[in-house]
Amino acid sequence: MTSGVVLLDLDGTLTDPRPGIVRCIRYALDRLARPCPSDDALATRIGPPLRGTFGTLLETSDPALIERAMGFYRERFADVGLYENQVYDGIPAVLDGLGRGGRQLFVATSKPAVFAERIVRHFALDRHFAGVYGPDLDGRLGDKAELLAHLLTMERLAAPGVVMVGDRHADVLAARANGVRAVGVLWGYGSREELLAAGADAVCAAPADLPAGVARVLGGGAG
Repeated sequence: MTSGVVLLDLDGTLTDPRPGIVRCIRYALDRLARPCPSDDALATRIGPPLRGTFGTLLETSDPALIERAMGFYRERFADVGLYENQVYDGIPAVLDGLGRGGRQLFVATSKPAVFAERIVRHFALDRHFAGVYGPDLDGRLGDKAELLAHLLTMERLAAPGVVMVGDRHADVLAARANGVRAVGVLWGYGSREELLAAGADAVCAAPADLPAGVARVLGGGAG
């Protein structure tokens, strides 16, 4: 009998947000008259919390400057960048497979919840999920480990029956910090080496591999 709960990252796991995120970071840096790396370099920043990314790109720890960058980023993202995004091939069928047998699915993302909810609805993925969790716009729950702890508490979930699925080391580290198992995916922005070094219990190369990989990690076999 299928059991367990699956938490799924959004960017780099369910959808490929590269065009929107890269263009919005570039827009923010341009507005601040700061130099901007190449698009490929910016794409490597997809996944971790954006405030940290701007701190690195601006070479600053000044919260006021980082918040200015965040404001410019969201100025473009809220109306345009949000939808410069696409669902990875096969993801709707994968979500059907993951949800069989009454298994609950949740989105757990570093993207602010208000934007994540809009994206999930826009791409008609919302029917698969019991909830969408992300930080507040002011940065509360911006640390992914804190976000997962909050999700587990709010949904009254026991960590041993939960698996986190994501493409970056932050997803795996957040899972481990909460006693949750982790499955890394390779179609996003992290490497196999990054995910295994963080402690992933399994790594899946393609979306079609994910239901069986999650079942194995949760102890439910491959069926």
